[in-house]
Amino acid sequence: MSYASTTVSEPSDGPAGSRRPARRPWPRWARWCVAVGATLATLSAVALGGSAFLLHSATSKITRQDLLGAAAASRQHQTITGAKNILLVGVDARPNQDASELVRSDSIILLHIPADHSQAYLVSLPRDSLVTIPAYDNGATSYGGGQNKINAAFAFGGRGLTGASATSHGFELLALTVRDLTGITPDAGAIIDFQGFKKIVQVLGQVCMYVDETTTSIHVGHDDKTGERAAPYKINPDGTVNQRIPGVTPNVYAKGNQCLDPTQALDFVRQRDLLANKDFDYGRQRHQQQFIKAVLRQVVTEGLNSPTKLPGLLSAVGQAMTVDDGGLPLEDWAFAMSGIRPDSITTIKTNNGTFNSRTVPGVGSAEILSPTSLQLLQAVRDDTVDAFVAAHPDWVTDSGPAVPAH
Repeated sequence: MSYASTTVSEPSDGPAGSRRPARRPWPRWARWCVAVGATLATLSAVALGGSAFLLHSATSKITRQDLLGAAAASRQHQTITGAKNILLVGVDARPNQDASELVRSDSIILLHIPADHSQAYLVSLPRDSLVTIPAYDNGATSYGGGQNKINAAFAFGGRGLTGASATSHGFELLALTVRDLTGITPDAGAIIDFQGFKKIVQVLGQVCMYVDETTTSIHVGHDDKTGERAAPYKINPDGTVNQRIPGVTPNVYAKGNQCLDPTQALDFVRQRDLLANKDFDYGRQRHQQQFIKAVLRQVVTEGLNSPTKLPGLLSAVGQAMTVDDGGLPLEDWAFAMSGIRPDSITTIKTNNGTFNSRTVPGVGSAEILSPTSLQLLQAVRDDTVDAFVAAHPDWVTDSGPAVPAH
């Protein structure tokens, strides 16, 4: 079995945005950062072999914070039994971002765990989904409520606040919006930090996976004369491609088995504009979901079983997450989910992976969730996702074959 490899330099963050910031490079990775980080937390017990000491070492490094607020299920008499839904959120805040700028959630994922705790489902809510955001007062600024893109809920919730207070209130309003849309009351929640996830990949050294279509980078390439790193395309303010830059060869990830180092991996999962079928965000989401499983396979098979990698991996996992455990100890979450293996995680496409957009006055181009997507969310609420998947097998994302590390 052969593997291709390309050496590139790490892409840098984009320029600072305005009050409604343009998409910058790293937030686009948040969709899979969220899923990997939170799933690692629940999978820790798999390889820890029930060791209370190691489990405590892992969970003690995770930041706890009240994120769900009024959107949380009652914390009295909570048990780890039964179906569970975890709200996972990635945000597009930059380091040292001006407090006056709105911080929007760049990724929103529902992690559903059926009552038997034997598997898990990842369901992404498109960031541009048109929803009704409820009225909300965070003590500094009030929002009157109304229709908007779902990623604006986090921004309106934290507007006028900074630090942990901003993230708590932003998460709460987003959770309230999700609850009103879906009827789902989250049992726990998490915000995943990109830099923390990057360290997880660095500890593993490389991630081996099957690339299902040749993918060209619009962000990373090399100068044909000097061989030095250079941007192969001019990029628009919204992060989309403008035009090719002469004399620069872009980084290309060929179809087939690949072992990617951390820089290559992060660049690969950012790509959407030049995908063959022009499905943009949904194509990128598919690659991100495939990458999630590849990372988790290696975490379970070699990372957590390695005495040399384990301390750094546990530290990286802990630094990647801010968690609201819903009133249950994280150790209980980990032990309860210990039967969930990477290949037991099913990723599902909302809107069956196709755009369903509409221009809305005062909002712009927004995505409309289809009736079948709403049925999917109802299945998450009612713990009948297995029946939905059986009836809609084409909505399941193909994660590709398992590829052993090289």
